[in-house]
Amino acid sequence: MNKVALYCRPGFEKECAAEITDKAGKKGIYGFARVKENSGYVLFECYQHDDADRLIREIPFGELIFARQMVVVGELLKNLPQEDRITPILGMLTGVIERAGELRVEVPDNDESKELMTFCRKFTVPLRNAMRQEKFLLAKESANRPVIHVLFIAPGCCYVGYSYSNNNSRFYMGIPRLKFPSDAPSRSTLKLEEAFHVFIPHDEWEERLGSGLYAVDLGACPGGWTYQLVRRGMIVHAVDNGLMADSLMDTGQVKHHRVDGFKFEPSVKNVYWLVCDMVEQPAKVAHLMTDWLVKSWCREAIFNLKLPMKKRYEEVAQILQKIEQQLKENGINAQIQAKHLYHDREEVTVHVRRIWSAYAMTRDF
Repeated sequence: MNKVALYCRPGFEKECAAEITDKAGKKGIYGFARVKENSGYVLFECYQHDDADRLIREIPFGELIFARQMVVVGELLKNLPQEDRITPILGMLTGVIERAGELRVEVPDNDESKELMTFCRKFTVPLRNAMRQEKFLLAKESANRPVIHVLFIAPGCCYVGYSYSNNNSRFYMGIPRLKFPSDAPSRSTLKLEEAFHVFIPHDEWEERLGSGLYAVDLGACPGGWTYQLVRRGMIVHAVDNGLMADSLMDTGQVKHHRVDGFKFEPSVKNVYWLVCDMVEQPAKVAHLMTDWLVKSWCREAIFNLKLPMKKRYEEVAQILQKIEQQLKENGINAQIQAKHLYHDREEVTVHVRRIWSAYAMTRDF
């Protein structure tokens, strides 16, 4: 198996291909990307046979912006016989992997594949049973073993491969399944909730997303992102000239500042979270976020960068590099992540965590 399949949002295949080609080249792994517009996936074919496995080991999945998942795969299986689809799939795994911890039968996230979902759900159980019988899968699921992926791109056509559980997306199809809260002021709330799932390890939620923390939401109205902070018990400074949802103001956890988000300065020194979903030029937003971090006005920040029409990967990569450089120049050690989330559209979501010694973050306003 010398190919890597990367799942992505339909319409962003070129960005996904540009990113994997760039990052693979920096690791000395060379190949070429096969791109089909609006397919929802990219194939990166390595020149050297073992480089596909090396690529998914050495490139941290968390550093990929446009890929939702990365999987080593073999050649496309075509025209699987209806009377026995399982045997050819098992044949692709022979000598490749054994005793994996999980099976995922998936489809790309595109309109054409949606009708395949019903088949995939029905097919998963007999395929899983056969894989366990042939020792490709453990008898019980294990989060510490590789994951087997079967990616159906059309009826009777699929790629078969694997990913490593310590360097992949833990979500089926790389998509967190979230339900829109009926009392949220806007659907944008799902962007911040997904960001928490993607960027913050769940065993750290109580510490980093817990009740009593103070947060600032720049460009808050009507309160989609503020909603996520309030529901976790945080005290929020909502900054926007517009109106906030009454339901949020009634909680007593929100202080509304009718100020331009680019001009607001916190009057307190205990802000833990800064979040921002303002529609502005990405470089301008990035500069504002960096300024807050340099001035120690917050400890962690999540913000969106609206994408340009062309060279979207190159633009985002350049902005992230500039953020990292400016933080280092100011002696700040930080963790920087960026991801084109499922609930994002023409934007990417960035998370920056300033690393410093813990201190009390729960003083009064």
